Amino acid sequence: MAPTVTPKPNSLAARDAAFHFHGYTNAQKNEKEGGFVVVRGEGPFVYDEDGKQYLDGLAGLWCASLGFGKQQRLIDAVVKQMETLPYYHTFSQKAPAVTVELAERLVSLASQAAPMSKAYFCNSGSEANDTVVKMVWYFNNALGRPEKKKIIGRARGYHGVTVAAGSMTGLPLVHKDFDLPIKNILHTECPHYYRYGKPGESEEQFATRMAESLEALIQREGPETVAAFIAEPVMGAGGVLLPPKTYFEKIQAVLKKHDILMVADEVICGFGRTGNWWGSQTFGVKPDIMTMAKQLSAAQMPIAAVLINQRVYEGLRDNSAKIGAFSHGITYSGHPASAAVALEVLKIYEEQHILDHVREISPVFLEGLDSFSDHPLVGEVRGVGLIGALELVKDKKTHESFDPKLGVGPNLIRIAHDHGVILRPVTDSICFCPPLICSAAEIREMFTRFRKALAEAEDWLKTQAVAA
Repeated sequence: MAPTVTPKPNSLAARDAAFHFHGYTNAQKNEKEGGFVVVRGEGPFVYDEDGKQYLDGLAGLWCASLGFGKQQRLIDAVVKQMETLPYYHTFSQKAPAVTVELAERLVSLASQAAPMSKAYFCNSGSEANDTVVKMVWYFNNALGRPEKKKIIGRARGYHGVTVAAGSMTGLPLVHKDFDLPIKNILHTECPHYYRYGKPGESEEQFATRMAESLEALIQREGPETVAAFIAEPVMGAGGVLLPPKTYFEKIQAVLKKHDILMVADEVICGFGRTGNWWGSQTFGVKPDIMTMAKQLSAAQMPIAAVLINQRVYEGLRDNSAKIGAFSHGITYSGHPASAAVALEVLKIYEEQHILDHVREISPVFLEGLDSFSDHPLVGEVRGVGLIGALELVKDKKTHESFDPKLGVGPNLIRIAHDHGVILRPVTDSICFCPPLICSAAEIREMFTRFRKALAEAEDWLKTQAVAA
């Protein structure tokens, strides 16, 4: 459990409270309690300043695919690159050699989902999705369609927190008091069948209703004003929400009808998380644009990419010739050290048959999740590959949620932390996303620790009921 009292003087936790301003953190709480400071890692485990071991069941932030231990090949790749060319940029037709290699490799890999033409590099998923917004607007200006600018995201979708990406994200806390979303960003319904399906409605019927709702939104706005639709194959930070059967098939039919670009946000799903190279493969998405980050470098270096198909590229290309340049760029775009690590990570995935491993270990992971399906607090179990969630409910029959003021999910996570397993709550959905390199024994250990925490949380809830 995170500290609940003032941390020891001069401890790392106390220094963290004194000098570090965190993202996604209650600053007053951190100032009082100090942070959870990690000092080393080994495989899927991390260790705090007191030497206590924790199994990180969320791979950091859905990203540490190779775990937290020493990766000598990646160290060697960075050292070699730093000794050869520590930095160069990608402006004005320039590029580090290793960045060219990575672009070629990604375009080739992407073809397993949909044909892509070019790769553009950024430093994070948020930057990548912000870049997409500018590309989409630039593309439609190039085609003489200045009114076709609106981009549709989804309620509970997550695309980052920079200004445009944060606007496309469909979570109220990302918008509140940041004056988001900006103009031309819209949201359609969240396709969570368990939570929003109607009585007697099949998954396929629900998917049809979601497509019809999207069509209605497009018609209200005017199809000539809608430029793109962005979606994660699996909605990660929204609670690990899997698409209902036939969802993307029906959504993409609507987009094609109105010449609306399909943007696949592969930031969490890409590079093996769902059992394929791309979540788009797993769920039949045929994107015009793909964004990726996180597992691209196994989170060992900051790097992200936007991949565009030939049609989008030609629009950007011809407009750049017309006005003199595609005047968007980032100093560290395609940074050679990050590119070298990403390229080596892709080699490791292939040489160590990571996809085969995920497919082999996924049944152990999914069976572990399903073992909680009969628990009185668990309403829905959902998962694919090595990503999943348990949704906690007050009433299994009616799907009634707990009063948010109780903080059931966050309290369970704090208890789980005390039992040596790190997970993430999305309200009362408990998310699991372990490193891809986990063994069957480590997956089972993760669930063993969580089961103890869930039992303790159940006892805590009973005391809350008595107190009420």
